[in-house]
Amino acid sequence: MTPTLPLVRGGALAAAFAAVLAALSACGSLRTPGTPDELALHVGRLHADLRLQVADFEGQHDFTGSTLALPKPAQPKVPDSQVSARISSKDATGDALTLKWSNAWFASLRFVADKPMDLRPWLPDGTLEFDVEALDMAKAGLTFVMGCGADCGRKLPWQVPSRALQGLGWQHLSFSLQCFARDGNDFSAVTQPFVVDTSGTGEVSVANVRIVKNGKPNASCPDHRTESVTPAPLTQVWSLEWWIPRHEKKLDEIRQLRAQGLQPEVIFIGDSITQGWEDAGKAVWERHYKRYNALDLGFGGDHTENVLWRLQHGEVHGIRPKVAVLMIGTNNTGDRQEDPATTAAGVKRIVEELRQRLPDTKILLLAVFPRDELPTGRMRRLNDRVNAQIAGLHDGQHVHFLNLNAALMNPDGTLSKDILPDLLHLSEKGYVLWAQSMEPTLRKLLSE
Repeated sequence: MTPTLPLVRGGALAAAFAAVLAALSACGSLRTPGTPDELALHVGRLHADLRLQVADFEGQHDFTGSTLALPKPAQPKVPDSQVSARISSKDATGDALTLKWSNAWFASLRFVADKPMDLRPWLPDGTLEFDVEALDMAKAGLTFVMGCGADCGRKLPWQVPSRALQGLGWQHLSFSLQCFARDGNDFSAVTQPFVVDTSGTGEVSVANVRIVKNGKPNASCPDHRTESVTPAPLTQVWSLEWWIPRHEKKLDEIRQLRAQGLQPEVIFIGDSITQGWEDAGKAVWERHYKRYNALDLGFGGDHTENVLWRLQHGEVHGIRPKVAVLMIGTNNTGDRQEDPATTAAGVKRIVEELRQRLPDTKILLLAVFPRDELPTGRMRRLNDRVNAQIAGLHDGQHVHFLNLNAALMNPDGTLSKDILPDLLHLSEKGYVLWAQSMEPTLRKLLSE
């Protein structure tokens, strides 16, 4: 049907034009393009604008056939790891994807868009939905990731819940797209709309991956605005076997000190960099801190919320140290690319917790150490912004802020691998520099 345009004069033009629009709309000749109800990323087959990629700690490769086993470099950093992927089936032949890994520091299945996708129309009330089968998750766990523009990838940690899915067959998951959204993110240029990250040993299949415009979430996610200040144990895959036992070991160390009538004069609180006093920094610790009955409360991988959990579960109970050395935040930056204000809020919350539990202890709050080789590195810049904010916690009486970063850097701000071998953790030389540069301030606080 083709509408007939009436002959009109003067003031009748507007009414006639409205009638034409109504006629065109009624016959389907005029429609405003809208956002589809669903964006199928992999429903039966991969979206035409996407490609599959499989990655491990050694590198990444496109997945174009029916199977892929990631090759090993000539000198692998993780020689025992194996990562592979294959086309598998759920409702029809070849409609699913399976990732299998063993002894892996890192394994990933990625949907990659060479031409960035604009997901803004789906963002307000949209969901990321997919079917998942946890074939082997006893020593693994899943993290779901979505890219959100340049230098941006938002992680949704789901390690513990994913373990609970083993043996239950195919399950449908639906997450709000808001789980992946932060203020300032650019969802107009998403290059990785769906990623499954993991480590350890396991096997998982996914199918029917799609973005739904007005979906109904059936799974929750942490609130990124409060995650850094909400006490929680660390639940990374690689930490599940040792984190709680280390916590219990530290409680036992405190009990033993108290049984001997001893008090630690100094405690160190932090993440893997602080835990490193027991490894690369052990000899330096013996020379500088053993005489203080010092206690190392550093836990690899910890974020601010993990330190809070430990403090609330006994790690400073019954002790009265003169000084607590605190450095935390680089995993909030590196793991979550968190807003520095959110990380700083977590540090502030830890300081408040220490002030409440150890009212007579002076807190030596250290700036988060530098990372990334160049001063322009994204993680370095985020840490610098954290440091600028937590410096304001210094009051000169109970809390003393100290920035030692210049001692760990070259004059031009770059990092050297003889001090930070992986551009994050310290060598023995790095621990020497830490101890030496902190010594004057520590002695002053101890004397007070």
